[in-house]
Amino acid sequence: MNFTRLILCVSLLAALPFTACSAEDPKPQPAPPSAHGPKPPLPAAVKNVGVEEFAKLRASTNAVVLDVRTAKEFAAGHIPGAVNLDVNAPDFEKKAAALDKSKTYLVHCAAGIRSAQACVKMDKLKLTNLVNLDPGLKAWEKAGQPVER
Repeated sequence: MNFTRLILCVSLLAALPFTACSAEDPKPQPAPPSAHGPKPPLPAAVKNVGVEEFAKLRASTNAVVLDVRTAKEFAAGHIPGAVNLDVNAPDFEKKAAALDKSKTYLVHCAAGIRSAQACVKMDKLKLTNLVNLDPGLKAWEKAGQPVER
């Protein structure tokens, strides 16, 4: 009886490392770091939307589509009618402060990080009608939405 228990214990111990590291139970991998830093939490007044709602708002309102990527990225392709205002430019706050505060701004970047950063900065400048395209232009293009080059 003791020999049987010993064999059973050895068998269980031998299988333990394989079970702990099996493909069925992988360790969660952290998201890769972004070159643009972490995505900040949005102020309560900013509405976070996906591609479908962003497209509806763009079509049904006279909102301004604000592309906060670099001029080079903007030139490579942007949402038709978008205005470019690079969130990382030294004069971003000055230019954003000059925007019409009564308008709604549909803000986007490539993947949602810079647009969230821009919305935080714009909210501090008392621009209150802000909508953030959370998945960014990459998702917009993937969904088959129009892009101007």
